[in-house]
Amino acid sequence: MTTPLTFYVDADSCPVKDEVYRVADRYRIKVFVVANSFIRVPRDMDVQLVVVSEGMDEADNWIAERADENAVVITQDIPLADRCVKAGSAVLSPKGKEFDENSIGMALATRNLKEDLRSFGELTGGPKPFSPRDRSDFLQALDRVVQRLKRAGRG
Repeated sequence: MTTPLTFYVDADSCPVKDEVYRVADRYRIKVFVVANSFIRVPRDMDVQLVVVSEGMDEADNWIAERADENAVVITQDIPLADRCVKAGSAVLSPKGKEFDENSIGMALATRNLKEDLRSFGELTGGPKPFSPRDRSDFLQALDRVVQRLKRAGRG
């Protein structure tokens, strides 16, 4: 018997929660929405809100402790993505970028470089605004990951 897939959403700044709910409903996948404070989640689906205590990395720690080969983690937090990839999870950014063993090292290095440049005042401004194209890319990527995992006998 296979263990079912589970979605873990790093929810505090996630712009694609509705898309996650749609895909989860289509495939009947349980969703854990992990946040530092209350947010609305659908009541009619298998979606559970997990409110962790305030504090740095509390939501990340909760997700990372549960991440395994049957998990799909949605986060834009690169250190959390790294922890989950190492645990065998599929990891997607809200823009649809999949992190894996081949890409996470470069993502971490880029993140650290940008953090250093910002601390020296060399890099100002933030990421580009989230676009409808980003939303569409995410939805396609999530569907593709679920289908791949199911074909591999996971979930």
